[in-house]
Amino acid sequence: MKTYRFEVCANSVESCLAAQAGGADRVELCAGIPEGGTTPSYGDIALARELLQQTRLHIIIRPRGGDFLYSRLEQHIMLKDIEIARNLGADGIVLGCLTPDGQVDKASMKPLIKAAQGLSITFHRAFDVCRDPFQALEDIIHLGCNRILTSGQQANAEIGIPLLKRLQQVADGRITLLAGCGINENNIAHIAQETGIHEFHFSARETINSSMQYHNKQVTMGGTVKIEEYSRPLTTERRVRNTIQALLHPTS
Repeated sequence: MKTYRFEVCANSVESCLAAQAGGADRVELCAGIPEGGTTPSYGDIALARELLQQTRLHIIIRPRGGDFLYSRLEQHIMLKDIEIARNLGADGIVLGCLTPDGQVDKASMKPLIKAAQGLSITFHRAFDVCRDPFQALEDIIHLGCNRILTSGQQANAEIGIPLLKRLQQVADGRITLLAGCGINENNIAHIAQETGIHEFHFSARETINSSMQYHNKQVTMGGTVKIEEYSRPLTTERRVRNTIQALLHPTS
């Protein structure tokens, strides 16, 4: 019988706690979800570590949104963030660097991996915008990462099933593939069956309305980015549990 692992992309400490209550094995704690995830604050990491007892805590190390080509200064920031995550007791980190031509930036990754020695290391969805996924797979294995988070280089993991299946075959147990993006209670069993992958990454969020009674919708804090400021997405225990159960105990 396969042993499945479930990781929740948590956008707050509150989401971390919902993930734990719903049965997640680990969380990836992120800020900046509209940008695809950026490094969370010191306070978020510290409190999440304090409150998560059964669930492992991984921290995304990504100093900004946008591409994955990082300057020397940004790489220094990433090193500092890895140091903070380690000192606060994180179990793992999530990161990825690419070269200008879309290859895995092995030269940039090596000092980051060295700084994270002893932590579990996930190469994130930078993999999904690299030029050659099979060369990237080999490079990431050679670097010593523990897993790759990927949607199969598609808009979501369900569309990416063909590449996910092939990557799982080529990896052949040398690294763990973590299927993610768009995974939910309605498709997780299908993706698992078709790909043979046994680790899944999902957000299980619902929209929670603000408790503010007064709304001034003439003013927005998002600049050119439209953000709904009187509601927010939040991981819920119900959806985490339902997604896990949809794979472990699918209905006939």
